[in-house]
Amino acid sequence: MKQIITFSLAICLLSSCGDRLASVAPNALKPTIITEPTEHDTDDPAFWIHPTDPTKSLVIGTDKEVGGGLYLYDLEGKIVNKFLDMQRPNNVDVAYGLDINGVKTDIAVTTERKSNTIRIFSLPDLKPIDNGGIPIFEGEQGEDERDGMGIALYTQKADSTSSAIYAIVGRKTGPSGTYLWQYKLSAGQDGIVHGEVVRKFGTYSGKKEIEAIAVDNELGYVYYSDETAGIRKYYADPARGNEELAFFGQQDALRDHEGIAIYKKKNGTGYILVSDQQKNSFLVYDRAGTAGDPHAHILLSEIPVSAVECDGADAINLNLGPKFPEGMLVAMSNSRIFHYYDWRIIQEWIDNNPVKK
Repeated sequence: MKQIITFSLAICLLSSCGDRLASVAPNALKPTIITEPTEHDTDDPAFWIHPTDPTKSLVIGTDKEVGGGLYLYDLEGKIVNKFLDMQRPNNVDVAYGLDINGVKTDIAVTTERKSNTIRIFSLPDLKPIDNGGIPIFEGEQGEDERDGMGIALYTQKADSTSSAIYAIVGRKTGPSGTYLWQYKLSAGQDGIVHGEVVRKFGTYSGKKEIEAIAVDNELGYVYYSDETAGIRKYYADPARGNEELAFFGQQDALRDHEGIAIYKKKNGTGYILVSDQQKNSFLVYDRAGTAGDPHAHILLSEIPVSAVECDGADAINLNLGPKFPEGMLVAMSNSRIFHYYDWRIIQEWIDNNPVKK
């Protein structure tokens, strides 16, 4: 079943993006759902999974502009809640069970670029619990070196009842070796969430910037897009050191390596999907690496999508109801929207369109 984007949708997408656009491929996969638009400029999504009924799960996305904010969407793409008037929120991620005075609280964390902070919100009510934000990259002096952009959350399981949650944060620019800062999140008795710097790491090519970051909690890795250079891989646990484990995809993108989504299957298998922004496609790598080398991530397939100039993406492997029985890929697209793709369509493309070796 090859999904062909309709001519009218293609024209709509093309006309909205001006000179920035590399044209949508004629065989691009068509989204199952397109969300209602935000006011300014969408950038990055994440999933919040309902604790008892996955069909009631939500997608949270950023509207990246001064005055923009966070939007919550249901699985039909309808806006169900929002928090606005922020100072250019950029990327967002979700974690579960932060201990706030004995109450396990799900959280969304976003970078707020122009205030040089990360912002923390409880979920699903989308209420701020950070007293206005946690300052980031304190002491850095260079231009844009405190402007937070990418973020991913790592949950470190201590045992079956306790865990620690860390925010790994990127910025507009910074020195190679300490481009990313990692913060341990915790709440005081007043219920306000604070962050403690526990690590500075991350090689940077200097070619463009580092925005897209994704954590694989189960396998314990963090990936980030060094734009126009490739995808870098490290341990997510700060106690395991700052050795770069892989630097892959260097020759695979048309220009910018962007949003990263991880689709997880059993026993550590699945896929790492990376937005090839100017080509309007996703590069697909084996999550498990190759036989004998878990850090050798070879390009498996390339998926043409209708999402235009995708900055951010996320993927989930859960039954979200009849439209998404094997989960979905959600991708930012120009025109202030996000696309939901039924994973069955994505999987069929991967299975039937391998990259020629």
